[in-house]
Amino acid sequence: MYKVFVKDIPIILSTEKKVGKQYTSIPLKEVEFKNVIDKINNGELLYVNIYHKNEEKLEQFLRKKLPVVEAGGGLVFNKKKEVLFIYRNSKWDLPKGKKEKGETHEEAAVRETIEETGVQNLEVRHFITKTYHIFQRNDKFKLKITYWYEMYSDYQGPLIPQAAEGIKKAKWKNFEQSQKALQDSYENIKIIFPKEYLITHPNDRIPKV
Repeated sequence: MYKVFVKDIPIILSTEKKVGKQYTSIPLKEVEFKNVIDKINNGELLYVNIYHKNEEKLEQFLRKKLPVVEAGGGLVFNKKKEVLFIYRNSKWDLPKGKKEKGETHEEAAVRETIEETGVQNLEVRHFITKTYHIFQRNDKFKLKITYWYEMYSDYQGPLIPQAAEGIKKAKWKNFEQSQKALQDSYENIKIIFPKEYLITHPNDRIPKV
């Protein structure tokens, strides 16, 4: 199963015809993809599942329908188990950026993390996952596929947000601060984190009277 985000609304691409009662399910061979994107952007469609029995064809379909921008990003921890965040466009985000010609996805993730935050001494621990995000540039839709890596740094120097990329802040955040930041982040960023970061305090689930 893939989740392809348009703004913060996920398009589900799966091998299952039924994924939930609220979902409009469309077979892969019948979908008009740009029409689906327009309906999501207009608020006409919030739950959509595009399905095909062959999982490999789902990503192939995406790559054929839209120009692809490949990127790398980092979920960076320090020795205090804090997470490195950036603040851009009024949202907390993780450092990431476009892969340059000749780079691997891992190399792009390391370079972009350093450029966007000023962090040093990055050690890549392992690959986490890929995320898919549709954005519009010059009136054309594009698909960004970001390859995410868990990293570690023992760097204790100052962080320098990359102003040229619109980054206002670069900060280490502890577990509780990370949970709070994720409430003001993007849905496709949340799926990078371990599940415990997404659990709200029990008091938040008590109905207010």
